Order: sequence, then C-alpha cells, then structure tokens
Amino acid sequence: MKAKVYLALQSLEKDLYSMSLLYRTQDVNRVTEVLHGKAGQLVQRTGGTPMNIEYYLSPYQVLEEELNPGSQVCGTKVFVTVGSSNTTHKLPISPLIVDSQAGDGNPAFLPLTDELSMDLSACFFLSFHRPFPMSSSSIQEIQKFTGIPIDGLKLASLHALIVQFTFNDEYKEDLAMNNSCFFVSLPDCPKHSYFINKGTEKSGITGALVSKIPFTHPKCVPAIIEILRHQVAYNTLIGSCVSENTINEDCSELLYFEVSPQKGTSFSISFQHPMGESLACVVADVLSSRQIRCSLHTHPQDVTLNCCNDFITRVMERCMSVPLVMRAIFKNSVTMKVDGEIQNTEVTSEQNPEVTCKQTESSNSTGANISGASMQNSCDGMEASSSTASIDCEICDVSV
Repeated sequence: MKAKVYLALQSLEKDLYSMSLLYRTQDVNRVTEVLHGKAGQLVQRTGGTPMNIEYYLSPYQVLEEELNPGSQVCGTKVFVTVGSSNTTHKLPISPLIVDSQAGDGNPAFLPLTDELSMDLSACFFLSFHRPFPMSSSSIQEIQKFTGIPIDGLKLASLHALIVQFTFNDEYKEDLAMNNSCFFVSLPDCPKHSYFINKGTEKSGITGALVSKIPFTHPKCVPAIIEILRHQVAYNTLIGSCVSENTINEDCSELLYFEVSPQKGTSFSISFQHPMGESLACVVADVLSSRQIRCSLHTHPQDVTLNCCNDFITRVMERCMSVPLVMRAIFKNSVTMKVDGEIQNTEVTSEQNPEVTCKQTESSNSTGANISGASMQNSCDGMEASSSTASIDCEICDVSV
C-alpha cells in the first residue's frame, strides 16, 4: 500500500515539475514566476523536505528581492504531500502530462485509465505550514473544483481569523481574539488607530483556518494556487491594520479608522473627512491578487478630496497596505488645504479698494465738465459699476 501511494506521489511531482517548465519562459525571473506563474515557483522534494510551491510575495518582499538579488526571500508557500483518506480515490500512478498543450494554452493530460491510475485510500494535499485563514466562498470554490470536501473546518469571522493569523504566535491567540483596536505608527503622520470590525454571523464574512487542501489530479493545482493568491492578497490588506500595540501609551494625536467587511472580497475603511465634519469612506474590492478597485465616498457638502479613485487604487496595489493608503490620502488633503490658503491670500492681496476709490473720483471729476445729458449717462454708468462691484465683493467673501 505504501509503495503504491509513494508511486502516486512521484507521478504527481513529475507532472507538477513538467507543468512549471511548460509555463516558464527563458527570461522570467523568480518574482514574476512566484506572482504570475500558473504553478508558482516549484521547489522539488529533497530528502525529507517535501516539494513546495511558492505562490505569493508581498511588496516588501519583492523590494528586498530586488535590492538583494539572490537573497531568496521566502514568500507564502504550500507543500505537496500525500496522506490517508477515509474515501477511496482514483490517483494517477504514472505522469499524465503530454508534451503538447491544449487549445487554451493549458497542458494536455492523458485520461485516468486503469493502466495509469489506481484506487487508493489516499489523497494528495497542498499543506500549509500554519493553518491559513480562508473565506467560506474561497473554500467552496476550491471544493467545487476538486470535488472533495475540506475536513475539520470551524467557521468563524474571517477578520477575526486574519487578526489571529497575523499575530503569528500561539501565546498571543487570546490577545488577537479579544482585541479589535490596534495602533499603527507611520513616519511623517499622526498615529493611526484601526478598529477591525469582525462583523456578525449574519452580516460578516465567515471563514475558517485551513490546514490542507485535498485533491486527486495535477490539473487542480493551478486553479487552487490562483484562489490562494486571491485570498492572501485580501488577508495581507486586512493584516496591515493589525499591530501588537493595542494601547496608545504616549497619548499622541490619533487618526481613527474602522475596517469593515463588505460583500465578497470587498471591505471598507471609514474615517472622518480631513477637511470636514462628516465621515468619508474608501471601499476596496480585491478582484484578484493583481487587481484591486478602490472608490472614495464623501458627503456632498464636504470639500472634495484631492484623491481620485485611480490614485488610491495605484497606491493600494503598489504597497498592499491600508495604513500607507490612508497616509497618502491625508497627506494630499493637507497639501490641498495649504494650496487653498495660499491662493486665498493671493486673491486678498490683489483686491485694492484704494484703486477703486480713485477711479470713482476720477469719473466724478470728468462728469462735472460735460453736458447735462452726458452727465446723466455717466451717472447711470456709475450706478451699474457700483452694482457690479458689490456682486464681486460678495463672491470674494464666499470664496474666502
């Protein structure tokens, strides 16, 4: 039995390796392969270390990789394993990938015939180093694709699970589950206070900690990897608001934010308008690990912030950090306020009432030397000028 299971694992590893070569181009670098390769970056099994697939790098890890070529920064990965199962599955015992590709660019597989497969009480797994928070929708999507349920799931608030996972230490589990407010310090910016709204069972997004994902065919791996990339991108953004600082010890100035789950892979960040009294909100829709769509919502009576949706989206995709996005928005609003004050000062200095008085006196003096009819016309013109000047003053007062 063990020999047959080991034979199935070898067949899977050969197919995954062939798949990684099939998608790879000669000039591709490691970062591109990890982030965009359909099978991620694959490291073959050596000794007692199982084969692993690295599929995500954070922007900070990418930067470190670029600054230190060859440093091999460790990103997010899963391990390819095989284990026992309560259900019998048909597993391949020989490589299934053929040399040619299918019409859609994906590898072509041989059918699972009796000669190429065997019914075994075992299953392939993509195993995590630590239980990984996944939304219920992502779990259902994987189960629908593989046709195998993921066992041992305990549903809870996804945001609560992400907070717990971000702390990275078991002894801090109680701290993670019992706290929703975190303080984040950034340079050149007041300290941020983030309240992670974990939602309710009915309104919030639920999820579970997943230890391993079962599958039976190598063709499942690229689809699972893409779903995992999507999930880790969402988790990274929510986790960027989490800090070990749960108490504001220095009583410094604070900017308050609330992060709330929305529908699907969307979430919102609510905060007080930097130049108004009402609340503003940024809604981030994580479409995939490579695409995010952000939209800024403000009260109609508040000043329009100098941040378009494209700008916010670019910042979020670039840094994958909610605090850095919020800092960019507030910095732009401060710049906008300073520019407005400078413009108002220039407008005020240009308004010189003495010039207007001299012009009026000159008109009166000239009018005294002309005929009565001309004087009447001049007086009518002066009344019109006086009315126009009054309107201009009112506009200036409103602008100021």
